[in-house]
Amino acid sequence: MVSEPLETDEWLNFAKSIATYAGQMMVEARNKAVFSTDYKADHELVTSADLAIDAYICQQITQTFPDHVILSEESSPKLALAELANKPVWVIDPIDGTVNFAHGHRHVAVSIGLYLCGERVLGVVNAPFLEECFWAVKGKGAYLNGERLFVSQQTQCRNALVATGFPYDKSTLPSIIRRVSVILTKCQDIRRNGSAALDLCWVAAGRLEAYFESLKPWDMAAGALIAQEAGATIGRYEPISSPWPEAINGEALLVSVPALYEELLSLLSQA
Repeated sequence: MVSEPLETDEWLNFAKSIATYAGQMMVEARNKAVFSTDYKADHELVTSADLAIDAYICQQITQTFPDHVILSEESSPKLALAELANKPVWVIDPIDGTVNFAHGHRHVAVSIGLYLCGERVLGVVNAPFLEECFWAVKGKGAYLNGERLFVSQQTQCRNALVATGFPYDKSTLPSIIRRVSVILTKCQDIRRNGSAALDLCWVAAGRLEAYFESLKPWDMAAGALIAQEAGATIGRYEPISSPWPEAINGEALLVSVPALYEELLSLLSQA
């Protein structure tokens, strides 16, 4: 059961505030080139800006809501934290699109979601280089810079623009390439923008008709709610094998405008 509206509003205002400041940190680090790069798990890029923004967000949450829990890509990526269903769990990606950030691309965002009692409660995705902040609260719609969002009304797969992503772990590429090939054959085109959180928001904004990929919770917890609140359908193109709770489990995720969901699901499931 989600908390009372006044408390939810407090959480949303807090999340928007820290996402805005985190975005300013991101822009400053990029513009002044005051960040270093490294790799975790031997293949996944991480920058000092990721770590600094993560530290800022976690500090703010801990100070403001000491009884809440944090699930963060950089500092606390632990399944056990997400399973504390009786406490609010903040699901954080300090820089979604780290490779884009490191190379000076603009499709980058800070993603902050809140998960409680098996539900996505709220999401904020701030894209500072684009000056766009998306947010949603469960049951209250999705917004971009204060304007209500609705998904595309496209009904033809051949006219649909679909986005996806490629993993750092290249061993899974063959199955992904098969799916990309099938979708590219049937749809207008495919985009690989490099930030899952932002791509999900672009489905919400009608800039994309669908997005599919296997993701971690911090990649999708906020963006999936924003897309859903704008009218998107959310499902899976293959069974889940990872143990993350359903609401923040990004495995085999398909987010689509309702009219195209079943057709895209069939294409991806058979690929």
